[in-house]
Amino acid sequence: MHPPEATTKMSSVRFMVTPTKIDDIPGLSDTSPDLSSRSSSRVRFSSRESVPETSRSEPMSELSGATTSLATVALDPSSDRTSNPQDVTEDDGHKKARNAYLNNSNYEEGDEYFDKNLALFEEEMDTRPKVSSLLNRMANYTNLTQGAKEHEEAENITEGKKKPTKSPQMGTFMGVYLPCLQNIFGVILFLRLTWVVGTAGILQAFAIVLICCCCTMLTAISMSAIATNGVVPAGGSYFMISRALGPEFGGAVGLCFYLGTTFAAAMYILGAIEIFLVYIVPRAAIFRSDDALKESAAMLNNMRVYGTAFLVLMVLVVFIGVRYVNKFASLFLACVIVSILAIYAGAIKSSFAPPHFPVCMLGNRTLSSRHLDICSKTKEVDNMTVPSKLWGFFCNSSQFFNATCDEYFVHNNVISIQGIPGLASGIITENLWSNYLPKGEIIEKPSAKSSDVLGNLNHEYVLADITTSFTLLVGIFFPSVTGIMAGSNRSGDLKDAQKSIPIGTILAILTTSFVYLSNVVLFGACIEGVVLRDKFGDAVKGNLVVGTLSWPSPWVIVIGSFFSTCGAGLQSLTGAPRLLQAIAKDNIIPFLRVFGHSKANGEPTWALLLTAAIAELGILIASLDLVAPILSMFFLMCYLFVNLACALQTLLRTPNWRPRFRYYHWALSFMGMSICLALMFISSWYYAIVAMVIAGMIYKYIEYQGAEKEWGDGIRGLSLSAARFALLRLEEGPPHTKNWRPQLLVLLKLDEDLHVKHPRLLTFASQLKAGKGLTIVGSVIVGNFLENYGDALAAEQTIKHLMEAEKVKGFCQLVVAAKLKEGISHLIQSCGLGGMKHNTVVMGWPNGWRQSEDARAWKTFIGTVRVTTAAHLALLVAKNVSFFPSNVEQFSEGNIDVWWIVHDGGMLMLLPFLLKQHKVFWVTTLPLAVMVGLNLKRQGLFLAVP
Repeated sequence: MHPPEATTKMSSVRFMVTPTKIDDIPGLSDTSPDLSSRSSSRVRFSSRESVPETSRSEPMSELSGATTSLATVALDPSSDRTSNPQDVTEDDGHKKARNAYLNNSNYEEGDEYFDKNLALFEEEMDTRPKVSSLLNRMANYTNLTQGAKEHEEAENITEGKKKPTKSPQMGTFMGVYLPCLQNIFGVILFLRLTWVVGTAGILQAFAIVLICCCCTMLTAISMSAIATNGVVPAGGSYFMISRALGPEFGGAVGLCFYLGTTFAAAMYILGAIEIFLVYIVPRAAIFRSDDALKESAAMLNNMRVYGTAFLVLMVLVVFIGVRYVNKFASLFLACVIVSILAIYAGAIKSSFAPPHFPVCMLGNRTLSSRHLDICSKTKEVDNMTVPSKLWGFFCNSSQFFNATCDEYFVHNNVISIQGIPGLASGIITENLWSNYLPKGEIIEKPSAKSSDVLGNLNHEYVLADITTSFTLLVGIFFPSVTGIMAGSNRSGDLKDAQKSIPIGTILAILTTSFVYLSNVVLFGACIEGVVLRDKFGDAVKGNLVVGTLSWPSPWVIVIGSFFSTCGAGLQSLTGAPRLLQAIAKDNIIPFLRVFGHSKANGEPTWALLLTAAIAELGILIASLDLVAPILSMFFLMCYLFVNLACALQTLLRTPNWRPRFRYYHWALSFMGMSICLALMFISSWYYAIVAMVIAGMIYKYIEYQGAEKEWGDGIRGLSLSAARFALLRLEEGPPHTKNWRPQLLVLLKLDEDLHVKHPRLLTFASQLKAGKGLTIVGSVIVGNFLENYGDALAAEQTIKHLMEAEKVKGFCQLVVAAKLKEGISHLIQSCGLGGMKHNTVVMGWPNGWRQSEDARAWKTFIGTVRVTTAAHLALLVAKNVSFFPSNVEQFSEGNIDVWWIVHDGGMLMLLPFLLKQHKVFWVTTLPLAVMVGLNLKRQGLFLAVP
C-alpha cells in the first residue's frame, strides 16, 4: 500500500499534438482519401512517473500572455486542468510559452509565415484593400508549371542562406482559372477558327466546337474527381493522376501528356512564324517562287528555317533562366484577353459601322488582292482607259485590249463586294452550310452570278491549299480546347486544391466554350463566306481574317496573337521538360532515368534537349494543319486514359477511390472516354491506331519492366474481377473431351540445401505446355510450419527463379508437413482454385530404390500413385528425366516412338502432338522414344526417356 501522498503522483499519460507534414506520418500515403486537409497532427504518447503538484495547480491566468495552439492533457484524477510543462520554460523566474502553430504543413523554425497564424479560431483577413490585393496578384501572376519558378529562384539564393518557405497563397482565380484560360486560348482561335467556320458552315462548325468542348468538360469532371480523392500532391497534373490511378495509368497519361505538350510547342512556334511571315513582315521570307504551284513549297521551307531559329532561341531562354518567361506571363495573358475583347468590340461595331475591306470577285470566283491595283478590268489614266493589272494577269498582253484573254475572264464581270458586311447584313443565312473543297479548287461565292464557262486555272484566284473535310477540321480544331490541366500544374501553390481545381477548371472551360461558340456565330454573321474560307487573307490584301473584324485595328489581333503564341510556346518548352523529369525521377520507366538529372538548381537540362529534338520534328513538318492532328491524338489519348481509369475505379468499387466531387458519375467518365475515342478515329484513323499502339506499349512496358511503386494499381481491380468471372464460368461444368488438355501439377523434390533435384521436370513441363493451360509446381518441406516458414519462403523463391529460367508460366505451391506423404496428399487434393484445378500429376521415377536401404522412397512413390488414382487424375512419371532435351536444344531429325500398349483414352497420342508445338520439336522427326509402361486405371502412364 502506498501512502495517500504518493497516490496523487501516479503515472499519467499525456497526449501531445504537434504539427507535422502528412509525409512524416508512417503508413499514410499522399493519396489517402481520409485526409482532406493540407496539415495533420501527430499524436505522441509519453508517460511520466511524477508530476509536480505546483505544475498541476498553477492558475491559468499565468499563461494568459502566451499564445499557443498545442494542447497537453494530463490524465490526473485529482485535477482537471490542462497544462503542458514542455511548452512553458522558465527565464529569470518568469514563465514563458513557446510559439506553436496551427495548420503547419511545412514547419521550420524561423518561418515567417507561421507567425501570422497564431490564433486557433482567428479568421484570415487581408490587411490591404481588395483592389490593391488583386492588382498585386495580377502583377505577380505566373503560368509556369510546378517547380519552374522555384528552380530559378534557387539560383539567386546565396549559399548558406535559406529562403523562408512560403505558404500556399493562390486561390481559384489566380491559381487555376487564369492559367487554364491562357492555355486553352491559343493559335487556332486566331489563325484557323474563321477558316473552320467558312469551310464547315456555322452549323457543322458549331457541332465541332461543341463536341470538343464536351470532351474536355467531361474530362475535367473526371479530373475533379481525382482532385477530390484525398490530398492533392504538389507536382502538377502528372503527380495527381499517377498517385491516384497507379504507375501504369499515370505513366501512360504522363508520357502522352508530355508528347502532346512538346508538339504543342512546335504548333505554337509554327503559328508564330506564320503570323510573322504572312501578316507582319512578308518580305522576311528567304525562299520565294513566282510559280503558284511552288509557292507553297517555298513557304514550307521558310517555316522550317525560321521555326528552327525560333526554337533554338526559345530553348536558350528557357535554359538560361525561366525568370524571363515568368516576367512576361502577365503580358502574354493580357494579349490574349485584349485580342478576344477586340473581336467582340469589332463584331458589335460592325452592326452599325462595318469596316471597309472590299473583296474583288470575277464572276463568282474570288481574286487575290495582294497584287491588284484596282478591282476592275480597266482603269482611267490621264483621261484614257487602259488595261489594269488584272487584265495582264488573264490576257497575253497587259497593254492592248485586242489581246487574247481567258474565256472565263471575258464572259464574267469584275465586281467588288464587302468583305465584312456586318452583324445586321443577313450574311449568316449564306454561311450556315458547309463548303468543303479539294486541294487547288477556286473559292467561289455560291450566290453570285457567273457564266457557265470553265476557263483556265490562274494563280490570281484564291485557292484551297488543302483538301478539306469534317474529320480534318475536327483534328485541326481540337488543340484549341486543350490546356485544361494547366490549373492543376500549380497544385502545390493552391490554398485549397480540392476546391480550386474543380471550380477553376470547369469555369475556364465554360468561359472558353462560350467564347468559341459565340465566335462561331459572330464570324458567320459578320464576315463574307469567301473571306472566311480564305485561310491566309489573300482576298483582303493579306490581312489576318479575324483581324479584319476586330476593333480598333487589325494590328491589335496580329500583335496580340503573335505575342500570345510566343508565350505559349515558351510555357510549353518550360513545362514539358519538367514533366519528363518528374516521370524519370519516379523511375517507372527505366530507360528514361537519364532525363531525371538536372542542374544544381533543378533545371532539367537533358529533358530540355530531348523536348527540343521532338519539337524540331514537328517544326520540320512545317504545316500547322498537319501538326495539329498529331497534337490532338496525344491529348485525346491522355484524356481517354483519365476517363477510362476513373470509370474503372468507380465500377470496380476500389476501396481507395472515394471522390467527393458531387457532380461526378462514372457514366460521365465513360461518355468522355467514348467521345475521346470517337474523336480520335474521326480526325484521323491511322493516327489514332498509332497513338493507341504507343500508349498501349507504354502501359505494358511499365507493367512488366517498370519499378514497383506504392501508389496502388489502377487496373488490378479489373484483373481480379475478370479472374473471378472466368473462374465462375469454369465452374459451370466439366470441359468437353475435345477441349481436354493436361493441366499439370509438377511435384519437385528438394535437397538439403532447398535446391531442386530434378530441374528437367520443369523443362519437360514447359515443352509439354508451351505456355498454355495451367501449371502448378509443388513441393513439400518436412517439418513444423512455425519453425520452417522461412525455409518455405526461400524454397518458393528458388523454385520461382527456376520456373522463370525454364519459361514455365504457372504458380508455385509450397507445403510444410510433418510427413512427406501427407504433404504430397495435401498438394494433390487442394492445389488449384475452382475450375482451375490440375488434372494431371507429373513426378520423377525414384532412382535407386532397389539398392536403397530406406524403404520410404518407394513407399512414398506408391502412396503418391494411390492418391493420384483415388483422385481420378492422370499420372505422368518421367524416368531418366535428366537426359531430356533442354529448351535451348533443337533436333534436326529423328522420330517420336509411341508405344501404345494399353488403351488410355487417347492421352498417349496427345502427348507427342503437344510436344511438337514447342520450338525444340518443331522439326518433323525427332530422336526420342516414348515408352508406355503401365496404365493406372484412369489414364495413368509411365514415361521413360532413354
